[in-house]
Formats: sequence, structure tokens, C-alpha cells
Amino acid sequence: MRKNPFFEKYSTPHETIPFHLITIADIEKAIFEGIKNEEYEIAAITKNSEEPTFENTIVAFDRSGELLQKATAVMYNLLSAETNDELDALSQKMAPLLSDHNSNIMLNKQLFRRINSVWEHYADKLEGEDRILLEKTYEAFERSGAVLPEKKQQRFREISAELSQLSLSFSKNNLKETNSFFLHITAEKDLSGLPDMQIQQAADIAKEKNMPGWVITLQAPSYIPFMTYADNRRLRKQLYMAYNTKCTHDNSFNNYEIVRRIINLRQEKAKLLGYPTYADYILKRRMAEKPEKVYDLLNQLITEYKSPAEKELADIADHAKRLEGNDFVLQPWDYSYYSHKLQMERFNLDSEMLRPYFELSKVKRGIFDLATRLYGITFQENKDIPVYHPDVSAYEVYDANHCFLAILYTDFHPRTGKQGGAWMTTYKEQWKNGAKNHRPHVAIVTNFTLPTENKPALLTLSEVETFLHEFGHALHGIFANTKYQSLSGTNVFWDFVELPSQFMENYAIEKEFLRTFAYHYQTGELIPDELIERIIESRNFNAAYACMRQVSFGLLDMAYYTLKKEFSSDIREFEKKAWHEARLLPDPEETCMTVQFGHIMSGGYAAGYYSYKWAEVLDADAFALFKENGIFDRETAEKFRCCILSKGATEHPMTLYKKFRGKEPSIEALLTRNGIIRI
Repeated sequence: MRKNPFFEKYSTPHETIPFHLITIADIEKAIFEGIKNEEYEIAAITKNSEEPTFENTIVAFDRSGELLQKATAVMYNLLSAETNDELDALSQKMAPLLSDHNSNIMLNKQLFRRINSVWEHYADKLEGEDRILLEKTYEAFERSGAVLPEKKQQRFREISAELSQLSLSFSKNNLKETNSFFLHITAEKDLSGLPDMQIQQAADIAKEKNMPGWVITLQAPSYIPFMTYADNRRLRKQLYMAYNTKCTHDNSFNNYEIVRRIINLRQEKAKLLGYPTYADYILKRRMAEKPEKVYDLLNQLITEYKSPAEKELADIADHAKRLEGNDFVLQPWDYSYYSHKLQMERFNLDSEMLRPYFELSKVKRGIFDLATRLYGITFQENKDIPVYHPDVSAYEVYDANHCFLAILYTDFHPRTGKQGGAWMTTYKEQWKNGAKNHRPHVAIVTNFTLPTENKPALLTLSEVETFLHEFGHALHGIFANTKYQSLSGTNVFWDFVELPSQFMENYAIEKEFLRTFAYHYQTGELIPDELIERIIESRNFNAAYACMRQVSFGLLDMAYYTLKKEFSSDIREFEKKAWHEARLLPDPEETCMTVQFGHIMSGGYAAGYYSYKWAEVLDADAFALFKENGIFDRETAEKFRCCILSKGATEHPMTLYKKFRGKEPSIEALLTRNGIIRI
């Protein structure tokens, strides 16, 4: 009789997930059984006749729910990376059940009574990770409604369940809209300006769809190059409008009401707990602490970057007029196209010139070798480790002493079952049980340029930066070395989690790094120093504009989540007003980002999108130390690993940062790196 793989110890290398054996029905059964198991585990804690202690209550709770975690990790990760209608349906079915199960735990009076007892009797006696785990556990219950009266607890439970369902619907609609549109080109003249590689990729997509000619999609490797290179302005506008009106149409994928409901439910949730806004609720567990500090950062960035950004945009508009005539008015679908032309004029550089040196397998080897040089770790592919799609590879990661450190999955290319963007995720957390150190299983998922029939996958410099970014997150997980899984790896404040990732991006334009792997995929020629110099010279091209774009997203996020009254406004009008101070190009009336802004609606960045800029201040300051000591300096890298990467949430982020850097960060390093101030 066939057994559900989740119900037995995995007989795979390092007990990795046996994806090849798991069915949708297995996931469903494991979730139901996992819920039952965790209910028994919680009951064992609450019915314990002994006095509540740290071990029999807090540690026991931290280690409960193993089966459920295994099953939901597979479901939710595949939902993002390799979904289908059957898995979508299962996630929708499970969402209210899982939400209710979580509420049953977090609103369990007997359980919270024991946790509260430990908090009152042991908070001042515990130290280090034990103290942090107790604090985090107590606050999690408090912030989940455990201290509320019963009537309000019931409402909190209803809100949590509905938000869970809405989040899934938002993401599903966004993916469906992305996949439903494509631009079918049948006239070769409409390909004017596109690089050969993009033309071949468009032909390959058309072939997959059994269509003549060429097809452009809304997935990044297709959309971005078309907006950058296509001479046909009419088609650029058509593609831009298709992308920026996703989930606004009068169909079943419209997200307007879902957004309103998410915003209002989050606001109500915060008020139930006594917070004036959802942002106040969220920021209590962030480095920023309160909305005023977020606005201080965003306003400081506007002060420093807006004038340079306006100058950058004016230069692009002037360049467009020189090419098209004085009556030409730059529109959003023109920005990438004419920005690229100005970049070519100033630096004789664009992403297509660099692609031949960034063949994916060589980039991967270069980034792995960078980790070896910095930290002494090595990566060995193991084809015996099951994967969930043929595109995925699995690597064993070993420490400098040859001890097993982690599993790393890589999944690089777009497909219809994968969400857009790039992310790092975890299938298994790190934690310690006595002498045994349970090592993590992490994954990098991206949507990089596909290979064509006659060329391997050749990346842009931006894609190399994305690889480095997600690899930085992966290292945060790989190096995790804490007692408790809820404190390990990337389980840190959201405005700190981007430090390790954005730190790694700095290497993308370092000559010493590029010369380790950037060989021409056909000739074998090492990337010329002269080309690297042009990369470095152009690194701040439109940096201020890019900053203002990020600030605009942060302003939009904060505008929604600092609301104190029910949100009933027109979303498009609200959006345009919210980010007006940081937007430099006109937003067409029909467009709307909010309804596809997964970070702040279905992801974890609600009231937290500012985190990217917050962490950018940290990463610029941190990398400045590497620049002083040498970008491959092992001693500095080891300090970064020991003080930041391995510590997870075991200490306050600023404490960890100061242990590494010796001081608090300042914005000057970022301003200097971006060329806003010169030294």
C-alpha cells in the first residue's frame, strides 16, 4: 500500500523533500493530519500538571507543528514557483482552515496563561536566545489577540481568516492576468530595435504557442527588453498599458475590491489591538519603530535625490527631443527606450553589450566562488536530490571545515506556473536540538532570461545583481546557527532582512569580482577592463530617478497603512495623490499599481516597503568597510558572518550591526555611492 511521503522520515539525501513522490492529495492529507498533530501537541502543553517553565512551555511550543510546517512549506512554495489549477484550488480550500487553526492556537486561553506565567516569572532570569525567544513568543500572542476580550477575539479570528483568503486571491489574479496577455507580432518591421537574442526568444515563445511570428509577454525577460529596445512606440505603449492595468479590468481577476477589503481589515485588526493605524502595529516590531521615522527617511531621500532625479529626467526628455523633434513629449512607455539611448551616447554601454559575458552557468559559478573566497564554503550539485521541476538544481553546501552546512535549490527561468519577480525561500529552518544542528534547506527562485535555440541563457547586469541579491538572502539562511528555528536565518525584522541581500549587490560592478567569471560565452575572452570601467562610470546613471521610484512605492505603502478611517476612496486617485511628491513622469489615468503590488498586499511588506531603502543605508555603510579592508577580505567577511549572517533574530538588529561595524550607520555612505555627494 502506498504511503504518504509526509508521514515518514524522508529517505532522500539530507532528508530533502521527495517532490517526485508527492501528490496534491498527499499535501492535503498531510495538512489535515498536521493540524491534528499540532492540536495534540498544544493540548500536551496546556494539560501539563507541572508549573509552566521555559522548557515545558516556550520551547515545547517552538518545536510543535513539524508535520504541518513540512506540508505547508511545500504547498506555499510550489504555489509561488510551480502552481496549477489543482494546487490553486487546494490553497483556497486550506486557507480558512489554516487560519482558523492558527487562531485556535494564538487565542488559546490555557496556552497563553502558561506563556504569560513564564513571561512574568522568567523574563528577568533568562539571557541570550532564551530571553529573545520568550519575548518573541509572548509578543506574538499579544499581537495576535490573546489579551483581547472574547468578543473581540472572535472578530480578530474572522479578520485573520478573511485576510488569508484575500491574499491568495490577490496573488492568483495577478498571475492569471500576467499569463493571459501576450503581444503577437507578425510583421518583422515591428521588431525594429530589438536585439537578436530578444527576437529569437520571442520566436521561441510563439513556437511554444503554435503561432506564427513572434510573441512578447508580460514576464520580465520579455517585457523589459521590449520596453528598452523596441522602436515601435505604439507597441511599447500597448505593452506598457497591458502591464500597468493588470487586475483593473472588468473580469474575474479585478483586484480593486480585494485591495479595499485588505486595507480595511488590516486597519480594523490594528485598532482591535489598540494601535491607531496598521503601520503603528507593524512598526513596533521593526527597526524603524514608528511611522514618523519611516517618513523621516523617505523625506530625507526626497530632499537629497529629487532635484538630481529631475535633472536626470530632463536630460532624457531633451535627448528624446533631439531625436524626435521639439514637440515630442516623453511618456512612461518612452522612459526606458530613450534612457537607453542616452546611456549609449554617454557611455557607449547597454545591457546587450554585457550579456555575452554573463552566461548563466558562469555567473552561477562566479557567485558560488565569491562565497568560497569570502567564507570558505563550497557547493556540490547532487542530482540524486529530488526537485519540483526540471529547471531546478539542488546543491549541497559545505563549510570550510568540510562539514555539511545546507541545501540550496536554484530555479532560474520563467514559466506559466511561476509568479513574477525573484525571491529566496526556505523549505526547512535551521535549529539545534542538543548536540544535533538541524541544517536548513533554502531556495533561490528567479525569472531570468531564457536560453534560445542557438544561445545559452545570457543575463543582463541587472539580472546578475538580482542573482547576487537573492544569494545574499540565501547566505543568511545557509549560515543560520541558532538554538531555535523561529529565531534562525531570515526570521528577523523586515527592515533588517534586506541588508545581507543588498550588501551582495555591491559586488556586481567590482572589477576584481567580474574578472573571476565574466568570460565571453563564444570567444572565451575575459571582459575587458575598458568595458568594466564603463560599467563603473555608468553605475549612477539615473540612480536618483531609481531612488525616487522606490520612495514613491514607500509613500504609497505608508499612505494606505497610516489611514485611521475606513478606506473607500477611488484607488487610482488615492494612489496618484499618495506618491505625487516622488513621481516624476505622468501616470496614465487607467493605470494602477496598487492592484498588482504584491509586496504590500499579499506579501510581507505591508507598512514595510521602505525597508529596501532603510537596508540600503545599512548595506552601503557595511560595504564601505569591505572597500577599506579589501572586498575579499576574509577577516571582515568572517566578522559579517558571525555578527550578522549567523545570528538571525537572537539580538536586536542595531546591536548586531554595531558589533560588526563598530558604529551606527549613516546615510552618507549611500549618498557617496550614488554620487549625490562627492568625497
